[in-house]
Amino acid sequence: MRRFILSTLFLLFALFISLAVGSVFLPPSDLFAAFTGHGSQLATSILWKIRLPRTVLIALTGMSLGGSGAAYQGLFRNPLADPYLLGVASGAGLGAVIAMSVKWSYTFWGLMIVPLAAFIGALLTVAIVYLLAHVGKVVPTTTLILAGVTVSSFAVSLTSFLMLRSEGELRRAMSWLMGGSIQLGWASVVAMLPYLAIGLAFILLNGHSLNLLQFGDEQAQQLGLNISFTKKTLLVAASLATAAAVSFAGIIGFIGLVVPHLIRLWAGPDYRQLLPLAVLGGGTVLLFSDVLARVVLSPQEVPVGIITALAGAPFFLWVLRRTKHRGVW
Repeated sequence: MRRFILSTLFLLFALFISLAVGSVFLPPSDLFAAFTGHGSQLATSILWKIRLPRTVLIALTGMSLGGSGAAYQGLFRNPLADPYLLGVASGAGLGAVIAMSVKWSYTFWGLMIVPLAAFIGALLTVAIVYLLAHVGKVVPTTTLILAGVTVSSFAVSLTSFLMLRSEGELRRAMSWLMGGSIQLGWASVVAMLPYLAIGLAFILLNGHSLNLLQFGDEQAQQLGLNISFTKKTLLVAASLATAAAVSFAGIIGFIGLVVPHLIRLWAGPDYRQLLPLAVLGGGTVLLFSDVLARVVLSPQEVPVGIITALAGAPFFLWVLRRTKHRGVW
């Protein structure tokens, strides 16, 4: 319980920092006044129209990536499985760009189509990667990474091709890729929530099942677990959560890899604790990354994906080296 309380406090602190820091700094007094409706017109407009929807969307994105990354790692029993490295994020991005190229309107129902298309792209991608990486009854780390990189490169190439061929929708696709869809405000948050809630709910409800899967399929089945149903459910739920994140925040790497590992080192391997803590930790880490992206080259803003890649790539190499030497995770 203490870890959950601390994780929640860290997330709340990150939310506060995200609301305060930007091209215009909002001190705590101005934030409180704007929340209560007694602030200046400028502070109120910045808070409710720009900062708050962006902060909520970034937090939800981090939560979905953290939760889906932990689920993929447990599902494949592989420390290097995450939405970015498996190519799932790129597949979801391809699906989202295909939906955007159809010129859907900016209405609520038009926005709802984007994560649905991203979900289909993510699900197809993870299925292809798993089939390519499967060797006998196991999925070796090396083949999993190679398959993920290959499929991801193919998806990124198709995405770039579609964006180059598009005309009026190129700006919308570029805006999405750079995280500019945050400018759509509360509509993006509302459109994202149903997919995110369903995906994370199924992930969080399967903590005990993921614990059993760590013993291997045969032993888990002897303990009463429906292996086929559980794996399919987790695969769909993790892909849905990833698609929800990618649809409105673009392709952000390494959150699903770094956060579950940090939580595992802190709280242990029990997925009943690991999953919810990874969800909270994902939101916290991505919020701090987004704040750093705003200030590192201020007044110019750096895409948050660059910040997560700069921090996540060395961490990935450390995990790869640790896995190679120990042969375990």
